[in-house]
Amino acid sequence: MSKKSKGVNPDLEEAVSTLLKEVMADETASLTDKCKVIDRAVNIEKLKQKLSDEEWGAGFAIPNDEDDE
Repeated sequence: MSKKSKGVNPDLEEAVSTLLKEVMADETASLTDKCKVIDRAVNIEKLKQKLSDEEWGAGFAIPNDEDDE
């Protein structure tokens, strides 16, 4: 059985990048359409950050002592 490679599919990244450029350059695209594409691009960046940083989100399980003061 082959392992899946970690990371974001490069084809997906390229497609979202192309879509982002096209939609932002389109004067007839609605604000909603532009925001949807921006959201997709931001989500891909979040996934890339999560995959590259092993400690991503680790601080949420640690109690915050500063709130007790």
